[in-house]
Amino acid sequence: MVDVILGLQWGDEGKGKIVDYFAPNYDVIARFQGGANAGHTLYVNGQKVVLHQIPSGIFHEDKINLIGNGVVLDAVTLKKECEKVASMGIDYKKNLYISERAHLILPTHRALDKASELAKGNEKIGSTLKGIGPAYMDKTGRNGLRVGDLLDKGFISQYIKIRLKHQRLLDSYNFQEDISTWEDDFFESIELLKDFKIVNGEYFINDKIQQGKKVLAEGAQGSMLDVDFGTFPFVTSSSTISAGVCSGLGIAPQKIKDVFGVSKAYCTRVGSGPFPTELNDETGELIRKIGSEFGATTGRPRRCGWIDLVALNFACMINGVTKIIMTKTDILDTLPELNVCTAYNINGEEKNHVPFQMTQVKLEPVLKSFAGWQTDITAMSEYESLPQNMKNYIDYINKFLKVPVKFISNGPGRDQIILA
Repeated sequence: MVDVILGLQWGDEGKGKIVDYFAPNYDVIARFQGGANAGHTLYVNGQKVVLHQIPSGIFHEDKINLIGNGVVLDAVTLKKECEKVASMGIDYKKNLYISERAHLILPTHRALDKASELAKGNEKIGSTLKGIGPAYMDKTGRNGLRVGDLLDKGFISQYIKIRLKHQRLLDSYNFQEDISTWEDDFFESIELLKDFKIVNGEYFINDKIQQGKKVLAEGAQGSMLDVDFGTFPFVTSSSTISAGVCSGLGIAPQKIKDVFGVSKAYCTRVGSGPFPTELNDETGELIRKIGSEFGATTGRPRRCGWIDLVALNFACMINGVTKIIMTKTDILDTLPELNVCTAYNINGEEKNHVPFQMTQVKLEPVLKSFAGWQTDITAMSEYESLPQNMKNYIDYINKFLKVPVKFISNGPGRDQIILA
């Protein structure tokens, strides 16, 4: 049996804490896509930890953690993550496994990412410059190197062949930056990678399922950044939705049971791209300040706005969401009034569907207003004790989406989750 936790917005929904919270109920936690562009923030014994590629179950020493084949792996970032985890007393080598089919991010992938983004000028998509896009392009172009290739004696010659190909592309961009130090770090890091438990991921995970083990599939980014269904071209390069679990881990669709969708009580987005409910005013700035809305990976300030129920309904539909987990509700504690987007006014017509291309239409959000609860909810632990105005807000969302908000996160701590 496999349950899935994934983001329903543009990423940064707080999935790391949620996976960490649910991990005790599972035997295996597996990342199924994305790479070091993810930033999953956890608070362990009061200490803030940001994981980029290691599954968020790593701090539960009796749990198996798998980096699946759908992930593009940055060995340099992984080394740094491992050092951080080890400093907290965790033996990561004991329970961290890596699929041999996971593609590697090479130093030239990072260079290509930077060169490509610079060349776009004002049309840049807001890449994290981690080499994610170029690595996935090599994967689909059948040119990439995979973790399993590290164990091949011909790895260096394969690397040189790809590097030369990438260099020709970099020359076409007139990219002059010296990446030799990136390469030094890369080759040092892949030596560490060779010592990991490198497994045939699809057999590994299916054997666990056959043994009756419970698997939690952990997604990165968010549904509105999906390469097929997100706000293209301002998207990531992988399948961030529940369908990506099957291709990213090698499991059959019928193995999936519950799909837990994570959504903030409001909306944020990092980088460029359409954002119908964005608040370019004092309220947006207040939400950013109270919510510490800065990218966990890049440090960039996040754009903030009201919750978008049109986009959220779309995300629930394409993912088959069975339960919603609402995070960062406490950030709205002081606001006297809240709004939710219930429809889009597109070229003068009210619509309840996400359009093919948001940037090609004149789009305005249709908003419904709610009274804020103006109460500190961070110490509350029972749904019954929540302010009535907050219950009204959540009840409306439940009815609109026809998917229940079953868990409410009211603070960053592991124990700050209320069962609705």
